[in-house]
Amino acid sequence: MKRLLTALILLLAPLAPANAYWEYGHETVAQIAQANMSPQARANMQRLLRAAPMLGTPKCAMRNIADVSVWADCIKGDRVRWGYTNSWHYQNVDICKPFDLKSACADGNCVSAQIERNVALLSNKALPAHVRLEALAFLVHFVGDIHQPLHAGDHADRGGNDLKTIYGVMPGYNLHSVWDGLLADRALSAAPAIVRAFSPAEKAAVEQGNVRLWSEENWAISRDIAYPRAMDGDPCGAKPTAPVIIDEADVAASRAALRQQVERGGIRLARLLDEALR
Repeated sequence: MKRLLTALILLLAPLAPANAYWEYGHETVAQIAQANMSPQARANMQRLLRAAPMLGTPKCAMRNIADVSVWADCIKGDRVRWGYTNSWHYQNVDICKPFDLKSACADGNCVSAQIERNVALLSNKALPAHVRLEALAFLVHFVGDIHQPLHAGDHADRGGNDLKTIYGVMPGYNLHSVWDGLLADRALSAAPAIVRAFSPAEKAAVEQGNVRLWSEENWAISRDIAYPRAMDGDPCGAKPTAPVIIDEADVAASRAALRQQVERGGIRLARLLDEALR
């Protein structure tokens, strides 16, 4: 009976998710990039994928760009070999102070610094194919990460990981996981289709800039949309003592921004890959 009731609740919950950003979001960013890359860059990427066995990560597939996009999360399961990469996925930049990327990126252990590092490695044709493939995988993943606002902004809560939420009727989540997965699923699966070839004008409007500008852009969305929706309009207020409810109004107010940043991430990734895989 308990299992039956649980199943009915999940079936009827208006906010129930089907997938999660940690896979779905990253794959969508990557697929947008692939749809907007040059044919030459796509061909050169396919050649690098042949070096996948040399990475020694058989449990983390590298068959296509969707696989590549989640490889950096998959390898975290091997903490002995890859545990040092955990801090590369985010940067905790305080949303309640002037934007300061330097203090959040000590010794290059943050997502923006690692994007720059892996662009340089991928662009270096003198390096072995498997080294460049590893750089490709990190680059594809980290461009996705930096375009998830709660990987870029923080309120002394690990990018919303310590801010507990109730998503519809579903307790046990936090603000970070809502943006990583539950909200992302609904935003990215809605019509019109988000994976498509964008026009030159559409791409020109967003593909320029660098990781610092992209960092600040997503930090600002974290400050102006993600945190205020969870904290009664005051992103710098006291941390709630009880889980905050993420309702349909919060979803509606956040969906467009999340969808926009995934599109921007894919377009910008396509530019970086075109430049590095010439």
